[in-house]
Amino acid sequence: MHSTMSDSKKLLVLNKPKGYVVTRSDELGRKKVYDLLPDWTFNDGWMPIGRLDLESKGLLLFTTDGKISDALTRPGNCIKVYEIWVRGHVTDEHIAEAKRGVESKHGLLKALVVEKIGTGGAKTKLKIVIDEGKNRHIRRLFGALKDPKFGTPLKVLELKRISIGSFEPDIESGKWRYLTVEEESMLLDAFS
Repeated sequence: MHSTMSDSKKLLVLNKPKGYVVTRSDELGRKKVYDLLPDWTFNDGWMPIGRLDLESKGLLLFTTDGKISDALTRPGNCIKVYEIWVRGHVTDEHIAEAKRGVESKHGLLKALVVEKIGTGGAKTKLKIVIDEGKNRHIRRLFGALKDPKFGTPLKVLELKRISIGSFEPDIESGKWRYLTVEEESMLLDAFS
């Protein structure tokens, strides 16, 4: 896939499947996001902006520009939207607590928006919006909340990042593409 005039020279996006680590090298020999990208992304120093852990999936941006990376990962700068499935019954109290914030050894973990969008068996589907991304932020936030009936921590079973800033592309799992110049400006104009 060659870059065209309307492609960004600075940003590309991968729709990361589960089971890939976001790292340049992995001593455990696990599959890496670079296995899904052309070799030149690794060789030319394209770096992931932020992280998605092994079991998480969804949108992951890459750039060669450290300033862009800093701008998009600075807390408060960039809204990220996730769809998650949680084991356990998520109550209105849980939702209020997640929005207020939960103290953890990783600092205050909170979500700006928590919206119930479905249930299935003993699981709840939620839409989550955050504007920062501490390590395993959403998993740890819900792990700090207890199921009212069983007293066990809520557990995030599935996590998918569906948008970054105003950027919500429709792109198949495991595939990548350049952002368009328009998408790039939509993302970056906020910081210029």
